[in-house]
Order: sequence, then C-alpha cells, then structure tokens
Amino acid sequence: MNESDPIGGALARLQRAADSHKGSFGSVAILGGAPGMVGAALLAGRAALHMGAGKVWLGLLDPRPYCDWQQPELMLGSTAHALAQPYTHLACGMGMGISPQSAELLGLALNTPTPLLLDADALNLLATQAHLRAQLQARWAQATVLTPHPAEAARLLACTTAEVQADRVQAVQTLARELGCTVLLKGHGTLIADPDGQISRNLTGNPALSSAGQGDTLAGMIIALAAQGLTLAEAARAGAYLHGAAADRWRKQHPAGIGLTASETSLIARQILNEDVIKNSSNGNT
Repeated sequence: MNESDPIGGALARLQRAADSHKGSFGSVAILGGAPGMVGAALLAGRAALHMGAGKVWLGLLDPRPYCDWQQPELMLGSTAHALAQPYTHLACGMGMGISPQSAELLGLALNTPTPLLLDADALNLLATQAHLRAQLQARWAQATVLTPHPAEAARLLACTTAEVQADRVQAVQTLARELGCTVLLKGHGTLIADPDGQISRNLTGNPALSSAGQGDTLAGMIIALAAQGLTLAEAARAGAYLHGAAADRWRKQHPAGIGLTASETSLIARQILNEDVIKNSSNGNT
C-alpha cells in the first residue's frame, strides 16, 4: 500500500494558462437536495466552486430554492434542467433521499457516459436496488468514483459497519473490484482503491472533520478537481489530501478540534490548493 501517494504531479497540472477561461476548467452538475436536505447539495456545489470548477449547476429535487444568496455563482434548477446542460462531470447523491424519484434520477446519472461521483443516498440506493448496481458495474471502470463512509460501505457489502472497520483494506478493495470503479472509504486514514488493485492511504486529517456536511464538501472538491483535468482516481486522492490538510491547518488555531464546519473546510482547502499548485509547478512536477 502506498501511504504517501504522490499527488504533486497531478496538482501541478492545475496551473492555469494566461489565455484560459471558465470553459477551460470543466462544468459540473450536482444532483440531489430533496426537501429538508438541500444544504447537502449546496455544500457540494460551493465546494466545487471553491476548488476551481468553471461552472456548477445544481439539480435539486426540492423545487423551492432558486438562488443561493451566499454563493450566487451557483446555477440552481430542477434535476431535469441540470441534466440538460453541457456538463462535463456529474455528482449525484448528496441529500438526494431514497424515494422512487431519487432512484429514477440515479438511473439517469448511471446511463450517462460522463465521469461520475456517487455519494450518500446514491450509495444507499445501490445497496438495495440490483438493477442500479448492474448499471454501475456496466460503466467504464475509470468513469466512476464512490465515496462511502463505513456504514454506507457496509450496506454495499451486506455486512456490518464493525466488519468494515475491522478490515478496511479488504472492504475498500472488495468494493472497487466488485463494482468496477474507484472507491474512497472515508474515516481515520481514508483509503482509496482502484479496480486494478492499487490502493493508497491518505495521511492528512483529524477528528475536527467529524461534523455534518464534511462528506458533501469532499464530494464537491473531488468532482471539481476532476473537471479541471485530473482523473477521478487522482481527484479522489488529491481531494482527500486537501480536505484533511484543511482540517490540519484549522486545528493549529483550534487545538481541541471542536467546531470546524464543512463550509469553512472548502475555503481553507482552496488556500492550500493554490499554494500546492504553485509549489509543485515550481518544483517541476508534471
């Protein structure tokens, strides 16, 4: 296992050319936000913007929000509206719920050829609906990344959370192999496994990340990094590193690790991303 997975070369590729424009950095669509859970989709969308995606559409199952007044750069609309846009990358599941409408939406997402991130309720639906699982397995292996926490991984594996935690390496490798995609297993020492057997452990992060919405923020970060040219596997490793590094930097000023919010995390991660892109570009990493 690689415990210090080199991501400098990947980050160096995010250096921006002088003649670039918003279309140079990908267009992300995020599907989710059922009634009562819109905040999850908003967190993912805001994080995607903070990580540099050129454009971000939110396709919400709750029809009521029409603007994010804290982040008006986000384009809000229905799920059908978001799916009709010229997005280059797609994320699905944050605050989506497990209703029949949500299952239908996940089926539409799985049918696209677009690089796809699945999190939260998308994973819960995959665990219970065999036809959706079959759709996932039929996708091109490099086109999908799953980001489960241990309980979601347990549902996908039809075992207990305790069993996942007892052998996290086995759990993440089994999911990657059986589902044919990159899998990021959250938790202490986040693991990222690819279908070909490659596995790495992220070394950043601390218990300050134990707060609501952090997974939504991580999902938005990963899909934005992919939209800017990283593979989904690279984006998962870079996203885990930046997410954890943001918490590590925050904890220097808050040593007990209490009170970090998901909204803060993406802002700190943005600063670290900019620093690391410049550092790795100057070092000649490509």
